[in-house]
Amino acid sequence: MTAQNFTQPLFTIDNVLFSIENNILNVLLVRRAATPFSGSWSLPGGFIDVALDANVQTAAMRKLQQKTGLTPGYLEQLEVFSGKERDPRGYSVSLAFYALVPFTAVASNIATVSQARWWPVSQLAQLTLAFDHQEIIAKAHHRLQQKALYSMLPVFCLPTEFTVGQLKGVIEAIIGKEIQRKSLMRRIEASDMFTLTEQKVASGGRQAQLYQLKPGVDITHFNRNMGA
Repeated sequence: MTAQNFTQPLFTIDNVLFSIENNILNVLLVRRAATPFSGSWSLPGGFIDVALDANVQTAAMRKLQQKTGLTPGYLEQLEVFSGKERDPRGYSVSLAFYALVPFTAVASNIATVSQARWWPVSQLAQLTLAFDHQEIIAKAHHRLQQKALYSMLPVFCLPTEFTVGQLKGVIEAIIGKEIQRKSLMRRIEASDMFTLTEQKVASGGRQAQLYQLKPGVDITHFNRNMGA
């Protein structure tokens, strides 16, 4: 049987972007202006364009730029979601990506989206999202929490220069519990991802040292989680 005898599935990309503002974990959603699910909130994503996209990563970045105006420094593959019931247009397969980014204003640059905005993750239960995007976000959130316990991934939602207190705050916002400052300091030193700047800022009545990422550094992973 040749390939022409098979019904081709829909192949799309979905992006789950998290950020933190005022120690609250947010996810980036867009309001759809096209069918199906017109008027509903969804993840920024869409179809791969074989004429434009060299690979799935390129497609993910293109859709994010079009629908939100953002170009993250990195995206990490989450999982493949597939099935007959995901999309009323037919059997669909979606490759989901996720990332942490600094909190910033967003704006759509495409007619199929009427609005882009950050939503607190704690408020998502109040929304009826398009497709199976509630499930995708839930799995991305769980993956992010695990990564925050075992790696230095949370630093990617901070500004270029940051304090230990700021890094501690974003980790706690992601995992939902307090961590020990001394444990975090050990990880900062062991990761070899950061350099001290010559700048300090006022923090809690004292001067706090500012850190920054080393250029081109990879995310350090640890054998034990932050709470161990």
